[in-house]
Amino acid sequence: MNAVVKQDALPGMEPAGLLDAISRAAADPNVDVAKMDRLMDIYARISAMQAEREYAAALAAMQPELPIITERGEILNRNNEVQSTYALWEDLNEAIKPILHKFGFSLTFRPGNEGEKIKATGVLLHKAGHRDEATFCLPADGSGSKNAVQAAASSLSYCKRYIAIGMLNITTRGEDDDGQKAGAGKTLSEEQAKKVREKLKATNANEVAFLKWARCDKVEDILAVNFDAVIETIEAKAKQRK
Repeated sequence: MNAVVKQDALPGMEPAGLLDAISRAAADPNVDVAKMDRLMDIYARISAMQAEREYAAALAAMQPELPIITERGEILNRNNEVQSTYALWEDLNEAIKPILHKFGFSLTFRPGNEGEKIKATGVLLHKAGHRDEATFCLPADGSGSKNAVQAAASSLSYCKRYIAIGMLNITTRGEDDDGQKAGAGKTLSEEQAKKVREKLKATNANEVAFLKWARCDKVEDILAVNFDAVIETIEAKAKQRK
């Protein structure tokens, strides 16, 4: 190949430098198509690795700036009493959008259906080109007096909320919570951690890779508020591998 690119220089070569080498190779009539294809494959792999590094670095830098979201949504029991609270999607979205933009991220959603369930796939994309995806499914929320369209929209909003909280490791807490009560920053219980490990084993998932995705040192460090989202994500990723 007339030594257009030295093989021992490739591992440490940055994409821009390799692209220059490819340009020179393309101008050389002695370089055949097969060798050009190999160079392009190497370029694509190096570019992808660099994009992933930039994604990970930006995500780590963004974590301290992500806010704790106040839970203004309420779930009522049969006696019309507040059974539990949750963060509204509009509150969550409004709080994270400027921070995502600051660090070069965008979070978009692909809505859909899985049988009778409402499905959403969240795509967290960094400006360098690397992305991560998570999918969440819920039955249509027919509570109250919602019609079919309202029920689907409500479940889609729930899906977006669970995905965003799970992918960004966001903490939520009740309006009256002073940060010391059980809801703020509470991690998985022993039983929940056991269920996560069982789900990982049942789906042949790699626990090390999973913890890297969850940005935790161990399963027990996952926030309890993210338990449902984590289980759904493990199942979704297992389906994607099939």
